[in-house]
Amino acid sequence: MVLNYLWAGFFLIAFAIALFQLIFFQDYEIFQKLVASTFDNAKLGFEISLGLTGVMTLWLGLMKVGEKGGIIAIFARLVGPFFHRLFPEIPNNHPVFGSVLMNFSANMLGLDNAATPLGLKAMKEMQELNPHKETASKAQIMFLVLNTSGLTIIPISVMVFRAQLGAVDPSDVFIPILLATFFSTVTGLIAVSLYQRINLLNPVILAYLGTFMLFVIGLIYYFSIIPQEQVSIISTVASNVILFSIIISFVGLALYRKVNVYEAFIEGAKEGFTVAITIIPYLVAILVAIGVFRTSGALDLLVNGIGYAIALTGLNTDFVPALPVAFMKPLSGSGARGMMVEALNTYGVDSFVGRLASTIQGSTETTFYILAVYFGSVGIRNTRYALTCGLIADLAGVIAAIFIAYLFFH
Repeated sequence: MVLNYLWAGFFLIAFAIALFQLIFFQDYEIFQKLVASTFDNAKLGFEISLGLTGVMTLWLGLMKVGEKGGIIAIFARLVGPFFHRLFPEIPNNHPVFGSVLMNFSANMLGLDNAATPLGLKAMKEMQELNPHKETASKAQIMFLVLNTSGLTIIPISVMVFRAQLGAVDPSDVFIPILLATFFSTVTGLIAVSLYQRINLLNPVILAYLGTFMLFVIGLIYYFSIIPQEQVSIISTVASNVILFSIIISFVGLALYRKVNVYEAFIEGAKEGFTVAITIIPYLVAILVAIGVFRTSGALDLLVNGIGYAIALTGLNTDFVPALPVAFMKPLSGSGARGMMVEALNTYGVDSFVGRLASTIQGSTETTFYILAVYFGSVGIRNTRYALTCGLIADLAGVIAAIFIAYLFFH
């Protein structure tokens, strides 16, 4: 229901602002730009879906190999006690836990191309357990919100952009991003747990979360003591070595268990094209709405209004130029990336605004995109409180990014 009103609101707000510009500022091209935006973003939605086809075909094929070889079941048993308490609707040691773990792992390593098909696989398996096919289940909502919170241990893409634009130390945002995305994920987890009345103080949950926090602290310490120029290199190499090692483990165990890996791959890969076609309407719908909202100038008005209000309070407003990234991030990944690059070019890649924009870019995921793709792939229409919790996590990530950037860079 929330998504329904937001989607319509994007169009209505864009129309009102465009009409105001036409009448009072004689901007005769504004409606032409809006219409052009609808066509451009409809095309973009199709191209994104088409681009996902090959990646989804690859990873859904590999997941089928892993499933038949038994590695997914092993992963499921490893995280079963923890996930069973976060996803109580799902039976113990269900194979979906393996898919969920694989998806989270790919996200944490900053491997978006691998994370999406793995997430779609997990969502499909959850849908098989969902008694109400057009309404999101509790498990699907928890999974989606944890995805939108964007927990990232190694923000490869952000560091690569900073390096390309000449940053003295491209990895100086590594720890701030890790901290900001941690706050975003914890907030999303708490928000959903409150809705679903999940006890996060359960000893098993605390044990797993505590172990993970120790791992993160150890990782932060390691990256803080090595030469800064090696951080980006090590993180990139480690991420891809881990990813390819996972592929080899899938194939190796399947061969050991006498599975015909080629036929298993083809069986799983056939699902890729079908899923890609299914998500086209949902992706086009959300991208077109976001496109007209941005083209109308509504986003600029929002940012300028916040900057004016902050200035009236007498607080420091140095963070305001980075806010376009914050507002665009839940709406469009490519849009937020463009806003970040614009901030880096305008204010300097090593400026406070440039570093804050980079931190915000890595702090959360693209909520509307993930919601449209993941729920759209299984035909869910009633998203319940998923969007609300996802946006709460986004807000926490952005606020944390601002405070942390002031602490580290101001």
